[in-house]
Amino acid sequence: MEARVFAKVQVTVSRAGDGALLLTSADELSGYPVTVLHSLRQWAAAGQDHPLVAERGPDTAWRTVSYGAAVTAADAIGQALLELGLGSARPLLLLSGNGVNHLLMTLGALTAGIPVAPVSVAYSLQSTDHARIRAIAELITPGAVYAEDAEAFGAALDAVSGAGGAGRVLPVVATGARPGATPLAELLATAPGPAVHGAYQTLTPDVIAKILFTSGSTGAPKGVLNTHRMLSANQQMIRQAWPFLDAERPVIVDWLPWSHTFGGNHNVNMMLVNGGTVYVDGGRPAPGLFDRTVANLADIPPTIYFNVPAGYAQLVPALEGDPELAARFFSRLRLLFNAAAALPAGLRTRLEALAARHAPDREIPVTGSWGATETAPAVTSVNFPHPDARNIGAPLPGALVKLAPAEDAYEIRVQGPNVTPGYYARPDLTAEAFDAEGFYKTGDSVAFADPGDPNAGLVFRGRIAEDFKLSTGTFVRVGAVRTALLSALPALSDVVLAGEDRDYVAALAWLNPAEVRKLLGRDAAPADGDLVTDPDLLRLLADALAVYNAGHGSAARVERLLVLARPASLDAGEITDKGYLNQRRVLAERAALVDLLYPDPPRPADDGQGQDKREPER
Repeated sequence: MEARVFAKVQVTVSRAGDGALLLTSADELSGYPVTVLHSLRQWAAAGQDHPLVAERGPDTAWRTVSYGAAVTAADAIGQALLELGLGSARPLLLLSGNGVNHLLMTLGALTAGIPVAPVSVAYSLQSTDHARIRAIAELITPGAVYAEDAEAFGAALDAVSGAGGAGRVLPVVATGARPGATPLAELLATAPGPAVHGAYQTLTPDVIAKILFTSGSTGAPKGVLNTHRMLSANQQMIRQAWPFLDAERPVIVDWLPWSHTFGGNHNVNMMLVNGGTVYVDGGRPAPGLFDRTVANLADIPPTIYFNVPAGYAQLVPALEGDPELAARFFSRLRLLFNAAAALPAGLRTRLEALAARHAPDREIPVTGSWGATETAPAVTSVNFPHPDARNIGAPLPGALVKLAPAEDAYEIRVQGPNVTPGYYARPDLTAEAFDAEGFYKTGDSVAFADPGDPNAGLVFRGRIAEDFKLSTGTFVRVGAVRTALLSALPALSDVVLAGEDRDYVAALAWLNPAEVRKLLGRDAAPADGDLVTDPDLLRLLADALAVYNAGHGSAARVERLLVLARPASLDAGEITDKGYLNQRRVLAERAALVDLLYPDPPRPADDGQGQDKREPER
């Protein structure tokens, strides 16, 4: 008999001393290992040869490392790093993106009690000034820095080299040569000794495992301390919500960056704890790279698929246009998972239709959860049918959720074994992050999906810092408007909303090339400077926008929209490598374009009943 995908949800509600609501799962959190490394070793003992991680080599064949080989490599690397002087105060900085060597270096450092600090590969390969890498290195004073390729990462390694504080930052490279660098092969050839074995035996749940730098979606990146307790407890929380993980070893094909908590904690640790296999997807939802994702999914059908809305926006039309790919993709899939932002309702509906068409023998839920870098990351999970794509579910076992009133909704706050103790070397930020009762203040706004039934979950309303008021006093929920607009205009890949202290909402937008081709039967015409000016495309978008506006009041209407040709900039902080846009940074960097959206004096606003009397802009 096939295991159930989801556990039953039962939420208990009480009140805090300050009048806020407290939500918990009636399912108590079971015991969990000291670290996820302990799970790794248990699986290795049960079957040395089962694949843990694989990635495409230069010849496009999969390079695979088994559980047994991973443990052997981790012991050797851990011993070598200790001999090089790394320790709890001299962490390992990881510059390279997802890959076999990246994972082995991580496992080696963690085995030796050395914190790892993976940073976005885009900071190394896409940045022109490397300012963020330099600032991170100066903050954490790493003992060593790992880069896959000495030549490709040369400029980034130069930026780090002078930031070691009391000691030199030793480069470790897998390929290529660099003066003073240690080859990864040398670390792998080190004989494990008492140092690494002793370090592993003395690991405790409170030891710092990772320093994860936030994406900066609402502010400057900061180093979030991730303890072993956080990582191990969070996986047990998920296991209790997803019983099928206990019955079958998962397989994922995943591109999500390991420098972020979604890819590096949620997904990779799920494989370690449940004996799964991660196939590193060298593609991503970016120009010229998504074809790699399609090829990988055609080769390795996953049992769980993780992505963000930008990824699904490209995957859905690819599956719709290739029945053979879709049949392969859905052949053993149990779950479709979305995170990082709300999935537009239109995309969710199309995913559900694809699943029903290509896997009619079983239900494949399209689900999601909610969390943060500071919560390891999962706090809530959608373990039930839900009509609203913004639903983030109910608290996982072990999570205590506090709902503090904020405007017409609640700010969601969290306590639990998965919550960070604070920020690296920033006691000021740590103090600001928690309320008087010790709850982590997330800055995210939620509401009950059904005020009469807490088991129906919570609906994400957006980042409180991104929301704003119009000059009329109307409050605009940016997250909700963004999701609704993208659902109504699928040819857009993302939007940023403007309108604070103005008399109407307007937007800057980017195109989804796959959807544009479906809409026009061709690519959009070349842009004129910063703006897309294809008249056929703009006419169709204007018509769709008019239909959208007809069903919304002033708080959600989008009066004017500019389609941008120049992509969001990583160096300017407009976007993360995971594809999350920094709303306020984009508006600041593109202030001149925002001004184009507001050329006229204010016009008559709504009629006081939420219905706008203005004609929509076309």
